[in-house]
Parts: sequence; C-alpha cells; structure tokens
Amino acid sequence: MGLEQLIQKDMVEAMKAKDQGRLDVIRSIKSAILLGKTAEGAGELTDGDILKMIQKLIKQHQDTADQFMAAGRPEQADKEKGEISILEKYLPQQLSEADVEAKLKEIIASVGASGIKDMGKVMGTATKMLAGQADGKIISALVRKLLA
Repeated sequence: MGLEQLIQKDMVEAMKAKDQGRLDVIRSIKSAILLGKTAEGAGELTDGDILKMIQKLIKQHQDTADQFMAAGRPEQADKEKGEISILEKYLPQQLSEADVEAKLKEIIASVGASGIKDMGKVMGTATKMLAGQADGKIISALVRKLLA
C-alpha cells in the first residue's frame, strides 16, 4: 500500500471515529498532495514526494509551536506539537545520530570526498539516500564534522 492510500485509509478511519483533530491534520496532508498533483508540470507524486511534503508540514508546525511558546501561549504550542506527532506517524523510522554518521562515512568513501570543498557532492548524495530518515540539519552538521 502506497503512502497516499494509507493516508486516505486513515482519513476514513478518523471520520468514522469522529476524531476531528486527527482528521484535520490528515486533511492538511491530502490538501498538500492535491496541490502537488495539480501544480503546473507536475505528474504523479511518488512516496518520496509525499514524505517531503509531510516533512515541510512538520517544520511549519514546529515553527508555529516555537512562536507560540515565545509568545507565552503554551496551550497553542501543545496543540501544534500534537499535530506534529500525528504527522510523524507517516515518516519512516528516524535513524540515530550514530547510524547517520556511519552511513555518511560510507557516502564520503563512495564519492571520494577528501575535504570540506567536496561537501556539495556528499550532501547531494546523502540527502537522497537518507530522505525522511534524518533531519537535513543533522546531516549537514555531521558532513561538515567528518570532512573537516
């Protein structure tokens, strides 16, 4: 079952269970998918494309939660964090920092990177291989550390 079908199935389950909070989050994912499909020049979306959309939604909710906390509105921040936890169920298992570092060492060896000047080559390969499994900031920091 593809990711889009899983999201559709979960949306139906949320409707039947009358779980409005979960339903709203799933509908936001469906909306992003629909926008992606109807964008000019867009074809069928892959699971990777949908994962990127979900990661973008998570980042938006995290930014909003941070703003609510800074404004002294923890109840709104908690609501955003609850929505993040629903979105995270659709992401693959996140790798630990040690696992990411091990994979990055393999990538560095395979592309023949020798210094910080090769960071672009390593990052291009790493972001494709680790898509959805690790945060880009963590990947970037580890690549910088390993190449330095």
